[in-house]
Amino acid sequence: MTLLVDASVWAALADPGERFHAEARELLVDSEASLAALDLTLLEVANAVGIKMGRPQRARWLSEMVATRCGERLMRADPGFVAAALDVAAEQGLTIYDAAYVAAARRNGWQLVSLDVRDLVSKGLAVTPDDADYP
Repeated sequence: MTLLVDASVWAALADPGERFHAEARELLVDSEASLAALDLTLLEVANAVGIKMGRPQRARWLSEMVATRCGERLMRADPGFVAAALDVAAEQGLTIYDAAYVAAARRNGWQLVSLDVRDLVSKGLAVTPDDADYP
């Protein structure tokens, strides 16, 4: 099973005080799980860690890690994908950014992993890192 990991999980890796830091580290660093991400993830991580946390060097490191860990499974947006994300956004009442992750997971048969409990996990659209299905 490939895990589509959203930016919230990658950002948790940068913050040892974050509730899911240990779980994020286990999944993203210590495991050999098959990971995927959206190209959007790189920008979201840069914003969350580099701008909001004020840790631009850490954001650069995480962006490289996303690209390295996901490799060929770093998904780029195209017009068809944007249309699918718009449909999900309307169907679920999500932002286009959250809907993009859901649409990508659906399109590829991936399990979405997120810390967005309110908008994604509570609706059954994603699981938290401690509930992700990986070896």
